[in-house]
Amino acid sequence: MSHTILLVQPGEHPETRTYSDYESVNECMEGVCKIYEEQLKRRNPNTPTITYDISQLFDFVDQLMDLSCLVYQKSTNTYAPYNKEWIKEKIYVLLRQAAGSTVQ
Repeated sequence: MSHTILLVQPGEHPETRTYSDYESVNECMEGVCKIYEEQLKRRNPNTPTITYDISQLFDFVDQLMDLSCLVYQKSTNTYAPYNKEWIKEKIYVLLRQAAGSTVQ
């Protein structure tokens, strides 16, 4: 488990920047999904169940002004930066694993 900091800038203005920290990369990727799900809930307040596919999630990621991660590297005692493409790859792997674990 590597401490991970998620940096998000949804809008054009620097004032929209926020960060969250997580105990692992997977928790961080789940956090990105939750950010998207919260946006969907705000846009569809009267819909009891919201579903989406991975392409919609990736479109959301691409529309963010900036999204990146800093992942702690124990060997060097530093944080390594990762971009949107890396984040999308990690989300894909996470969701594929989750889908595989629900199919028995």
